[in-house]
Amino acid sequence: MTRTFLLLQLSSEGAPYSAVAETLESLGFRPETEGYDFVYDWGREATVGETLEFADRIQEALKGSRVSFRIESSEE
Repeated sequence: MTRTFLLLQLSSEGAPYSAVAETLESLGFRPETEGYDFVYDWGREATVGETLEFADRIQEALKGSRVSFRIESSEE
């Protein structure tokens, strides 16, 4: 199964963390405590193309919030 992890870097001039969390949770992410801020569990193996499209959706959802993110997907 594929899991996609996000590590966030927020700006003090940007959106509040609670608003960012709400946005990400609306995309299906849940908070993570082991080295990353959020994780998305695909429930299956995802293709590279699917993960790239998902990254585009994340970027669009966070646009204007002054949040930088690092995305990493892995198979378990």
